[in-house]
Amino acid sequence: MSNGMRVDLSAMDEVIRKLWTLLDDMDKAGQTSRYNTEIPMDAFGNTCLFLEAGDLQTAHKTMKTDLENVIESLHGLIDKFGTSTSKVKDKYTEQEYANKNQMGGDTGGSNGSYAK
Repeated sequence: MSNGMRVDLSAMDEVIRKLWTLLDDMDKAGQTSRYNTEIPMDAFGNTCLFLEAGDLQTAHKTMKTDLENVIESLHGLIDKFGTSTSKVKDKYTEQEYANKNQMGGDTGGSNGSYAK
C-alpha cells in the first residue's frame, strides 16, 4: 500500500479547461477595452467650450491605458498558470502511463519488470 499522494487528473483537466475559457474571456475584454471604449473629443460637445473637456479626455485616455495594461497582465498570468498546469498534468499522465506499463499494463498480465 502506497503512502504517496494521489493526483486527480480529471480535476486538473477541468482546471485547465476553465483557465483556457477564462483566457478567452480576457482576450474579449482586452479587445473591448482597446477598441470599444474610445470616447471622441466631440462627445463632450461640438465646440468643447467648457474648461474641463480636455482634462476629462486626458483622464479617460489614462484610465483606458491603465485598464488595457491590467487586462494584459492578467492575461499573461492566466496564460502562464494554464500552461504550467497543463505541463504538470502531462507529466503526471506520463508517469501514470509508465507505472502501468512497468506493472504489466492494463492487460492484467505479468509482463512488467516487477513480474520477472
